[in-house]
Amino acid sequence: MENIEKLQKIIDESKNIVFFGGAGVSTASNIPDFRSSDGLFQRKYPYPAETMLSRDFFKGHKEEFYDFYVNNMIYPDARPNHAHSGLAALEKKGKLKAVITQNIDGLHQEAGSINVLELHGSIHRNYCTKCRGFYPLDYVLENLPVPLCTCGGVVKPDVVLYGEGLDTDTLDNALKYISEAHTLIIGGTSLSVYPAASLVNYFKGTNLILINKESTAMDRNAGLLINDDIDKVFKALKI
Repeated sequence: MENIEKLQKIIDESKNIVFFGGAGVSTASNIPDFRSSDGLFQRKYPYPAETMLSRDFFKGHKEEFYDFYVNNMIYPDARPNHAHSGLAALEKKGKLKAVITQNIDGLHQEAGSINVLELHGSIHRNYCTKCRGFYPLDYVLENLPVPLCTCGGVVKPDVVLYGEGLDTDTLDNALKYISEAHTLIIGGTSLSVYPAASLVNYFKGTNLILINKESTAMDRNAGLLINDDIDKVFKALKI
């Protein structure tokens, strides 16, 4: 409870907060994370999960890719939790300047957040690999096993697969917000996925807060460390 009170005080006194989050932000919304003991990467599949979510696998095994992707990466019934709604409320108050997320589920926007930088893309954006025509998520789900564009091209999710680079504009904007922040809240991430995790090294502000159930390589650098579920932490805050 003492750490919650410290966090509350920091938030109350901060006017330039940036949030950097990962898969742990959405676990309370019943979306599994990747690297915990019961995460996605611990399950048994015909190929390693990293392989099935790679650019090369998409190119060579489209039907198998979509079967894995739809059943393991898309959760249409998921709804925002206290972390999502709390961050949206902080932005509405003018305190939170940006949400920088590694998640692709779109729950921050559903909760009401406006300035969301999606480092790894979004399941809600899908493009034809031939003509770049746009398609929403519903179109993908309704046109399996492999969704095709009206031009005949394959529709690909606008998510960053293994073997693909991050969008440079999104990276640059994220770096700008982090470097200018007074308070950086890192939540629900093991900080083990690069280059996204390296962005936190650009923080020059006063308050570095880390909220994660398990330890990370950045724990020793945090001014405030809370080893707990971020949904429970935000539920306890008064925002």
